Amino acid sequence: MKQKFNLNNLIRDNIKNLNPYSSARDEYKEVSGSMVFLDANENPFNNGVNRYPDPQQNQVKTQLSKLKSISVDNILLGNGSDEVLDLIIRAFCEPNQDSVITLPPTYGMYEVLANVNAVEVIKIPLSSNFQPQVDKILKASSKATKLLFLCSPNNPTANSFDTKQIELLLNEFEGIVVIDEAYIDFSKAESWIQRLDEFPNLIVTQTLSKAYGMAGIRLGVCYASKAIISILNRIKPPYNINELTQIKALEYLTKPHLVIEDVRRILEQRDWLMTELKYISCINTVYDSDANFILVSVDNATARYSELVSKGIVVRNRTNQPLCENCLRFTVGSQMENIKLITALKSLK
Repeated sequence: MKQKFNLNNLIRDNIKNLNPYSSARDEYKEVSGSMVFLDANENPFNNGVNRYPDPQQNQVKTQLSKLKSISVDNILLGNGSDEVLDLIIRAFCEPNQDSVITLPPTYGMYEVLANVNAVEVIKIPLSSNFQPQVDKILKASSKATKLLFLCSPNNPTANSFDTKQIELLLNEFEGIVVIDEAYIDFSKAESWIQRLDEFPNLIVTQTLSKAYGMAGIRLGVCYASKAIISILNRIKPPYNINELTQIKALEYLTKPHLVIEDVRRILEQRDWLMTELKYISCINTVYDSDANFILVSVDNATARYSELVSKGIVVRNRTNQPLCENCLRFTVGSQMENIKLITALKSLK
């Protein structure tokens, strides 16, 4: 890593000087049935959720630490990955002054969250083979460019980015590189969380919404240096992860064999779908997938989308995204759902 990166130079001044809110459970952490808690203005009658949840989610983080072989100090949890991404932008980007870089086609929330926070979005499209254009990214960045968002495997293209290109960006980009790994569990690529010690400007985000099958509990995970996690902890809401979410997450995280089996079945169905899709007359290209979805180009995406809806199947029309003209995105479903999709596609004229 070149001696360019200085985290202190990236933090907003008001965040540096912020006196964070201290909740009742931050001030007294020990939870014991023998104690009488009269400090948080809670309802005293036990119904299972009458007390505030652990503001630092220590049990969930401890289990994630074991699964990912990473220190608890390198973990922050958010109310979905979107809260994590929002915290990152708010910590490092000065409204109406700083900028971030996105690589379309990509996850649309990066731009939405930047706009909400009055931060300029610089868009550098991916190459024709859906890879980052490193030279263009570095040329477009300035001292005001605080964040670079990489989604790998990428949504909606489903491919992983080349490791060497990401390494170049981590070494040369003067801001923070955020790698969104929402789909990493379906990928052949290794997670970048194992390389946090190499790159102080690296943030990795993951989620329990995809492979873990818990989209309904809204739990996102941020992995970064202890210094970055400390900054994000200063500005997160005190009880951002509710008790029910923590209980459900812990229940599933202690059964990793269930995730392994779900991923195996999804990948098996993905391979079957990719083979079958190549024989559909209205499909021109089936792109390689490193995720739990498949991008295809068709003769008329808008028409085919409507025809599938009329047959009771909802897919995603990505035709308005850069490099995705006349493209549809199919999530890999259950075996029965995938058979219904192929049957419906074969019936289209």
